[in-house]
Amino acid sequence: MTEDPRDLFAKAKGVAATARTTWIHQMVKMGRQLERPEELAERWGLDALRGRLIELSGRGATATLTVAMELVVEAQQASEPVAWVTLGNATFYPPDAADSGVDLAALVVVRVHDVTAAARAAERLLRSGGFGLVVIDLGGSGAPVVPIAHQGRLATLAQTHDTAIVCITEKPGEAPSLGSLVSLRAEALRLCKAEHDYEVTLRVLKDKRRGPGFTRTIKLRGPAGL
Repeated sequence: MTEDPRDLFAKAKGVAATARTTWIHQMVKMGRQLERPEELAERWGLDALRGRLIELSGRGATATLTVAMELVVEAQQASEPVAWVTLGNATFYPPDAADSGVDLAALVVVRVHDVTAAARAAERLLRSGGFGLVVIDLGGSGAPVVPIAHQGRLATLAQTHDTAIVCITEKPGEAPSLGSLVSLRAEALRLCKAEHDYEVTLRVLKDKRRGPGFTRTIKLRGPAGL
């Protein structure tokens, strides 16, 4: 990454596009049905993830990118600059991001060659203090290993600048998380229901603040031709 973080921050400013995915229905479970919308906001969403190092994982019919894009759209609608750090072989595809409602003109995308470079790029972005959300897409790296020193710096920078850091990984739910400094780990899976319709289930496997067990299922309708 050769650009100054201040220049990247300036590029990240913009008006978020209107989401083109239709939200049909949402069900939330946490041992009981949640009754207050603010309870959901306390468990998931940009505000709930600020200042934390998050891991979003899945294996097979995953929905990690769908859930991550949802956070990007939320941040952009709140006028928060967003950065997406991705490996060269990862699955970030700009047209899909645009179809999810992401304003590509306001999204900083940084491509790197390995996991360590991704962590270093994220650290440099975070030090600018200008980003509300930084996504580190490690989905194409097999079983990524982020050195504990980098995890420590990422966690500290997240707290210092009140930024949500979301690491996307590809692994089953029973596999260990990236490390002990991960504050929350969630699994995101997709189930097709009918033509253009599918369900995305988010299941929290680890949460240092509130404990695991939170599950959210969203019924979505994808764009025509999906």
